[in-house]
Amino acid sequence: MKIDKAEVIVTSPDRNFVTLKLTTDDGLTGLGDATLNGRELSVVSYLADHVVPLLIGRDAHNIEDTWQFLYRSAYWRRGPVTMAAIAAVDVALWDLKAKAAGMPLYQLLGGASRTGLLAYGHASGKDIPELFDSVRSHLDQGYRAIRIQTGVPGLRAIYGVASNVTSAGNTGKRYDHEPAQRAPLPVEEDWDTRAYLTHLPGVFEAVRNEFGPSIPLLHDGHHRMTPIQAAKLGKALEPYDLFWLEDCTPAENQAALRLVRQHTTTPLAIGEVFNTVWDYQTLITEQLIDYVRSAVTHTGGVTALKKILEFAAQYQIKSGMHGPTDISPVGMAAAMHLGLAIHNFGIQEYMKHGEATNRVFEQSFSWNDGMLHPGDQPGIGVELKVDEAGKYPYQTAYLPYNRLADGTVHDW
Repeated sequence: MKIDKAEVIVTSPDRNFVTLKLTTDDGLTGLGDATLNGRELSVVSYLADHVVPLLIGRDAHNIEDTWQFLYRSAYWRRGPVTMAAIAAVDVALWDLKAKAAGMPLYQLLGGASRTGLLAYGHASGKDIPELFDSVRSHLDQGYRAIRIQTGVPGLRAIYGVASNVTSAGNTGKRYDHEPAQRAPLPVEEDWDTRAYLTHLPGVFEAVRNEFGPSIPLLHDGHHRMTPIQAAKLGKALEPYDLFWLEDCTPAENQAALRLVRQHTTTPLAIGEVFNTVWDYQTLITEQLIDYVRSAVTHTGGVTALKKILEFAAQYQIKSGMHGPTDISPVGMAAAMHLGLAIHNFGIQEYMKHGEATNRVFEQSFSWNDGMLHPGDQPGIGVELKVDEAGKYPYQTAYLPYNRLADGTVHDW
């Protein structure tokens, strides 16, 4: 089964997506997600100019060999652009292999380890009443685990609050489908860590008082705290029994998590900006985290992330794969198959894509009673409608950024 054709397809229904489509000499097609939010065209060029010429004529069955070839032959290893490109090839090859076998991908990964995947959604609000409305809406949609993000008094707009869109022409529109704004320049938001640390514990107290102790609640700190600030927040949130505190501090400095871990028993989730196992080595071996947050799309594909999760399993660390709408339906399907197969699954992030995206990507997954299942179609269960994709050309879009009150650029 030789690769006969490789196409890089860019489409922007509800947001920009980059998809690699491989076609074999016997007519099978496989899809891989190469979307890198806010830097999409960098991966397009990497694929089209440097990777696609290497794929034509290769045996599509040799997934491990192709992964190692693309990773090692470039010499310049790792990084989000390289690993997103490799991930797209890897997932497309797994899609092809599973189709050739006449099986859903999870069967080739060892079969199902569970009947479905517990998923969490994103509830948010500028204030407590709006947050409560969002929580109720997610419960009505069937979510059984919910991430809590809230506005902070005195701050104009912050990450994770869907109604805080501040760019021209979008004020007041919830960005449930995409925080990146389609504009020539990124939107500036503001930040005050002290105000955030003072406000947030009261938010979780209010949510627990309103909705009770049984709902798994999550929160994303989005890399905005120092290690000691993260430790302080984790300690303050212990009475509210979080499922996890995510990205509490920039974890590229893996040793920083030692300080956080010493001061709080709140479970920690890290890794949505990580790209390889080397980003996790200390975090896993010293058991400094509880959940691996990487996406199939940004971490070298199914081949690489499965190895990371098997490594994590030795230390009782579970999966929490990244899955908002900056992961295309192709990347989400790959994550579902992987999550269904591994033993140490924890939870799956899941934001629903918009109607236009669902017309471009035909999907076979199911969503029932707060659980996801990738379906049993051969392959990953996603097909790209090329004509529909062509209706939505690429649009420049940037994620926001933060400044402190004195004008200093801060982590967003």
